[in-house]
Amino acid sequence: MEPAIDVGGLPLRGVMELLAGTFCVLDESGYFVLWNEEVERVTGLSGERLHKLHMLEVFDPADRPRVAHAFCTALEGDGRIQLEARLRSVDGESKLYAFCTSRLMHGDVAYTCGMGMDLSQHQRQRDKLELFERALTAASNGIVITRHDGLDNPIEYVNPAFERISGYPAAEVMGRDSRFMAAPGLDEDQRARLGESIRAQQQASVVFRNQRKNGELFWNHLSVTPVRDAGHRVTHFIGIIEDITATKQRTSQLEHLVTHDALTGLANRVLLRDRLEQAIGVAQRNHELVAVAMMDLNKFKEINDTMGHAAGDMVLKQVARRLQSALRESDTVARLGGDEFVLLLADQPNLRFTLRMIDRVRRAMAGEMDIDGRILSVGASMGVAVYPSDGRNAHDLLQAADAAMYQSKHGGPDAVHFYSPAMANTTAARRHMEQALREALDRDDLYLLFQPNVCVGTGKILGLEALLRWRHPERGELLPADFLPEAEENGLIVPLGRRVLEEVCGTLRFLADLGYPDLPISVNACSREFTQRDYLLHLGRRVAHHGVNPSSLSLELHEEQLMHDPEQAQRLANGLQELGIGLSVDEFGAGLNNLSCLRQLPVSQLKMTRRRVQEIGATPSDGMLAKTMLDIGHNLNIRVVATGVETQDQHDFLAANGCSSMQGNYISRPMARPALAEWLTRH
Repeated sequence: MEPAIDVGGLPLRGVMELLAGTFCVLDESGYFVLWNEEVERVTGLSGERLHKLHMLEVFDPADRPRVAHAFCTALEGDGRIQLEARLRSVDGESKLYAFCTSRLMHGDVAYTCGMGMDLSQHQRQRDKLELFERALTAASNGIVITRHDGLDNPIEYVNPAFERISGYPAAEVMGRDSRFMAAPGLDEDQRARLGESIRAQQQASVVFRNQRKNGELFWNHLSVTPVRDAGHRVTHFIGIIEDITATKQRTSQLEHLVTHDALTGLANRVLLRDRLEQAIGVAQRNHELVAVAMMDLNKFKEINDTMGHAAGDMVLKQVARRLQSALRESDTVARLGGDEFVLLLADQPNLRFTLRMIDRVRRAMAGEMDIDGRILSVGASMGVAVYPSDGRNAHDLLQAADAAMYQSKHGGPDAVHFYSPAMANTTAARRHMEQALREALDRDDLYLLFQPNVCVGTGKILGLEALLRWRHPERGELLPADFLPEAEENGLIVPLGRRVLEEVCGTLRFLADLGYPDLPISVNACSREFTQRDYLLHLGRRVAHHGVNPSSLSLELHEEQLMHDPEQAQRLANGLQELGIGLSVDEFGAGLNNLSCLRQLPVSQLKMTRRRVQEIGATPSDGMLAKTMLDIGHNLNIRVVATGVETQDQHDFLAANGCSSMQGNYISRPMARPALAEWLTRH
């Protein structure tokens, strides 16, 4: 419709179409009188429909009360009314508009003019800015924005995470040089890298330590990015601060665990090897010596087995402290495992200096230890190797020190041996034997033979002794003396002994099925076995598992081993007695006899050493020691078994002097199970 109002001679409709936003004129009732095409475009309504439409119907229902109030206010006054409201199109889409409304008088008739500008793009930008602000506020990492002025890069913004990490409120840091938290004298190389990147207006990522407001140091991973304006000029830098203190501490702890022994805190094998290689490199440049001392505690296994692992741990900790106190800070004390320690003595000017240091270590180890109220003397055997004469790399030096230590362990308590080339062959042979024995256990190359012991007078069988043999792939059949000392030294005696126990229990079942349920078998055990804390428990469980009579099993222990620790011998004997398992004393008469100790033990038989039997000859005086052993047995009321009986003369002498039983090749050679079954049938 043509308007009745002109503006400076121009028609009002023409002026309305020139406006960028919506424009309309409403009558006093709120109906459209005039409008421009933008109103039709935004609402999607035709002019005919708009003419009949009340203005509130083009607004979002939620905004209509505010729009009605603004309309009435504008109609009643002279001022302009401004508000934001959402226009709704015919398809239901809403857009936010900013409206400016005022009253227009035409004669006596009042109208309301309204102009609206689309705010939807502005709203999107505002929402985006609000989102960015929320993100900055919610970020767990500190964010710092600095202005680039070429000098100090003063701070213009920090987020709440920065305040939490640094301890500084935002108000205290605004305008300050961004480097104000730097920790003096620390990580200068990283700070120099950062400075170079800032000057070059490039990205940077560095790690260094800063100071919180309370003075506490913290590790900071800082990423800095330049911000450019439309002209590609750097105006600001954004720094992302990540507090990695906890991560650094965990990493440090893990590195310590990887390179240190958990019990003692000493260096472990990994760190020792690294430091040894470094020490060799320095010694090579400076023409100095490096000494490696390998040390093994003398009585640790006995302490660990008799007093428990907790006491053993206390010993190891005390040893660690003593060794560290005896050496310099530049030296290294390492624990390789068990009771094996290694001392790395770096920067040795000469061998005399090394000898003095070794002597200082010996004195530190000489004092007694108080372990749970018990005063113990814990000595050590040491083997020493010196660079460059005994080895030019870490592997060779450690191997040489190990060979020297092995010699020390056989040279008396607290012995110290320096490496010599002759030791290499012994060490190689020992290691070869250990490996071969492990393979033999895996392949079942170890087996048992059984030798009867019989009544001297009647020949009636009284029992069997289980004798271990090794079917060696290169050396043929080996006797126990050929490999058991090595097995006891390297610890393989424990699994080996348990394998033997299984075989003996199986043989007892075999004999019971043959009709010999009460025929006992004796089996040898060494101190390394019976000092295991679970030894008696294991014995009881295996006997019960196989369903054999405990009295059919007897343990043979060397007299020397029992006499070495009478208290332990008493505990073992009492434990065997409770289980119903017999106790025999082997190698009786091989050395000095402790008769009072034997009298207190529940011993079922004494096995006279083969040497005393072999002394029996044609003249009466030849067997005097054998007769003495028999007399001791009679006085103690303990049966004596003569072992290694080979001849008729030996048999007759034993019979004449009241020996109750004997075993040896005179009766029968050791037999495997099938041959034993035939022998029992014949006898």
